[in-house]
Amino acid sequence: MKILRNLILTLLCFVPMTVLAQTESTVKWSNTLTEKGDGIYTLQVKAQMEDGWHIYVTDPAKAFNPTEIVFEPSEGITLEGKMRELSKAKYAVDELLGMEIGEYEHEAVFEQDFKVEKNGEVKVAVSYQACNLGSCLSPTTDEMVVTFGEGAAPQAEIKEVKDAAGAGSLWSLIIEAVLWGFAALLTPCVFPMVPMTVSFFMKNSGSAARGRMNASLYGLFIVALYTLPIAILIIITRVLGGDAVTADIFNWLATHWVPNIIFFVVFMVFAASFFGAFEITLPSALVNKSDAQSDKGGLGGIFFMALTLVLVSFSCTGPIVGSVLIKSTSGEVWSPIITMLAFSTAFALPFTIFAFFPSMLKKLPKSGGWLNSVKVVLGFIEVALGFKFLSVADQVYHWNLLDREVYLAIWIVVFSLLGLYLLGKIKFAHDSEMKYLSVGRLALAIGVFAFVVYMIPGMWGAPLKALSGYLPPLSTQDFVVGKYAAPATTATNNEANLDNAKYSDFLHLPHGLKGFFDMKEAESYAAKVGKPIFIDFTGHGCVNCREMEARVWSDATVQQILRDEYVVVALYTDDKMTLPESDWVTTDSGKVLKSLGKVNANYALTRFGVNAQPYYVLQGKNGAILGEPRGYDLSVEGFIKFLKKGVEEYKK
Repeated sequence: MKILRNLILTLLCFVPMTVLAQTESTVKWSNTLTEKGDGIYTLQVKAQMEDGWHIYVTDPAKAFNPTEIVFEPSEGITLEGKMRELSKAKYAVDELLGMEIGEYEHEAVFEQDFKVEKNGEVKVAVSYQACNLGSCLSPTTDEMVVTFGEGAAPQAEIKEVKDAAGAGSLWSLIIEAVLWGFAALLTPCVFPMVPMTVSFFMKNSGSAARGRMNASLYGLFIVALYTLPIAILIIITRVLGGDAVTADIFNWLATHWVPNIIFFVVFMVFAASFFGAFEITLPSALVNKSDAQSDKGGLGGIFFMALTLVLVSFSCTGPIVGSVLIKSTSGEVWSPIITMLAFSTAFALPFTIFAFFPSMLKKLPKSGGWLNSVKVVLGFIEVALGFKFLSVADQVYHWNLLDREVYLAIWIVVFSLLGLYLLGKIKFAHDSEMKYLSVGRLALAIGVFAFVVYMIPGMWGAPLKALSGYLPPLSTQDFVVGKYAAPATTATNNEANLDNAKYSDFLHLPHGLKGFFDMKEAESYAAKVGKPIFIDFTGHGCVNCREMEARVWSDATVQQILRDEYVVVALYTDDKMTLPESDWVTTDSGKVLKSLGKVNANYALTRFGVNAQPYYVLQGKNGAILGEPRGYDLSVEGFIKFLKKGVEEYKK
């Protein structure tokens, strides 16, 4: 039981980490810049903590994890004197550490003077650890950039945002993973195992209570086998390389042509297997060895029974697990752990439920030809989903092979064939003879053909908002009826600049909007026309970005505000175009970033602390941030308020 207790504790350890990864930071940092005269400026850096939380003083002798503020001024700006701590810290002796500890509660204010001989900027890196009476968050670093010199303005609060994709996005991933978990249960590899396994535990455990316990352990081990490997991989990459390395790995998996083409081919191969062309299995020696270990009984025997199920069911669950994992890598680094935990819990839950309520086994449908039908249906879905990987590579590398109308044509054909299969008009090698059409198959066929009818107008440019995250952008479509609505107002100043924006030959904004794809160019233009900047951190492979553009940006009021009140700049974080050497960026670690996507991703991470999309920032004069940035949120009213508030802040 000691092994069991340790395993449970290990699993439970992931819960607080994943929860903390999705919550907002408990510490908000802001800064204020004041000119004293004779080229002397005072920069005040302020931290505000939520009730019950504190950070430590800067003195290493008085703190286990002291707060550290590092100023990195550009040429012509120098530090004057030492940094001053204006807030009064609370000191107490920590008996466990045997030392006096200093803590700041509610707020902490620090000041540093600078001598400015040449206009420039100062990078501020704040490293700290937030704790309360019961726990501590992981040490973190927030970064700010403050502009000095004539016309410099105080910088708005910059807050580290851990989940730019938004809670709604995470919940959609969880729900989708749960549905895939239940779908995996209905495959021929798994469904027959449910009553067999439950009956085995109930008959061979000596008592009903013991049988329920063993079945529960069996389910727990299934969850662990699916979840722990990906969790360990993520933890190792974070420990060895930090968030940036883990984010780079996920970005590579989600956007590079090599993994995307591999995933596309794998999905097509698995689909062919689902259709009955051949059977995909893991090496028999591996399965047999695991099965032999399961005969030993006890806790180890139950573990190897779970491992055997995972290995045997690979031919059915492999592509499903791949779908869940790959989609979740486009979010935060903890998303794959959470989604795989959701998938495996749904997958393992019936083994425990039926052990507690064995009478429900009698209500399960008998195994038969319907299981192969489920497998074939999943095969059609795998074909459709597989083209998403090919589409991502096509968009990121600008191959122009899979435009929107081509993609839609493939989906229309695939789902039309699925509808015909459900009606019994198409048969595969392992299908049983269908003497009549059941009500359930008819209902599914109606739903599939309705979906096909919904997609057909998309061939002429209908937005298809329900599929916005899966389809290539509308800008890739050759023919669109009434292509774009006319702008709400007349042309803006320097319209030619917008028409000839950098990278506009292969990058485009949605809904006919005009803007920029380079931050410096956007800032220069915004200064000329006197407008704030709407920064859109986006990506070719970002499902949530396409959904925001289709459901929120499509609103007439949103488009009017973006056209008339803002200079729009879209920064693609996954574009693979190699930049000229003059635009390369060297990171603090010495790594040279050469592609457009990597440069933009580095800017998002170092400036705003985010590595997920979409992420929207409103920027005013001298780099000031006009209010709280916004992530994935389908509220049109909320987005309009967000944009209007930015305009109001800019005009103050």
